[in-house]
Amino acid sequence: MTQHSKGTALITGASSGIGAIYADRLARRGYDLILVARNQRRLDELARRLGDDTGRAVEVVAADLGNKADLGRVEKILQTDASITLLVNNAGVGATAPLLASDADKVDEMITLNVNALTRLTYASVPGFVARGAGAIINIASIVGVAPELLNGVYGGSKAFVLAFTLSLQKELADKNIRVQAVLPGATATDFWGIAGSPLEHVPSEIVMPAEDMVDAALAGLDLGERVTIPSLPDAADWEAYEAARQRLMPNLSRSVPAARYRAAVG
Repeated sequence: MTQHSKGTALITGASSGIGAIYADRLARRGYDLILVARNQRRLDELARRLGDDTGRAVEVVAADLGNKADLGRVEKILQTDASITLLVNNAGVGATAPLLASDADKVDEMITLNVNALTRLTYASVPGFVARGAGAIINIASIVGVAPELLNGVYGGSKAFVLAFTLSLQKELADKNIRVQAVLPGATATDFWGIAGSPLEHVPSEIVMPAEDMVDAALAGLDLGERVTIPSLPDAADWEAYEAARQRLMPNLSRSVPAARYRAAVG
């Protein structure tokens, strides 16, 4: 039996991996779908399967979000389609090589996709959500957003941006009935690793989570009302302590005089 629609979820990077699993899970939760990715064939195959399996309406948009014209087409959909109630900013690319072994043009492309595209799609969706009085955004970040030493620093920096951007949006939209969740996966079994330059078989299996488990945990975190979900973290109190320490810093981060230790050193 077809469920009552919860509106439409637009998912980027939806043709495979984490994005495709989000598409499956959200369709089964009662969302119609707009699936965005570069690979038209994969999108069409996924749309047919999900439509047959769930009875939901599934639209596909073949777009390269690193291309301004393609990105603009997706922005227009978010600005004009009032059925959209959920944006999943999943599209992204990673890197594992250190600075000295990296290609600056590839790094620039990574920033364009991980930071610029995510930001523009969010800015395209939020005004409509505010006008309609409801909506949700799921931003896929990474544990390297808080542990940038683990992989390429620009990749970590791009995911730190996603986390910081999400925390800011949560504050700004707190009274607008709009949910914003940051998901920080650890190593996940997708084609990310091969594309990033480190084949999955070279990653210790004890730190790699199946993508299905990662998405299910992330959606459970959303249901629990978590603002930041780290699927691998055994004790949520550890994140709460980290966040509490960050909050304690805030009153002293900007003051009219230098800290006493610096004044003593100058004197």
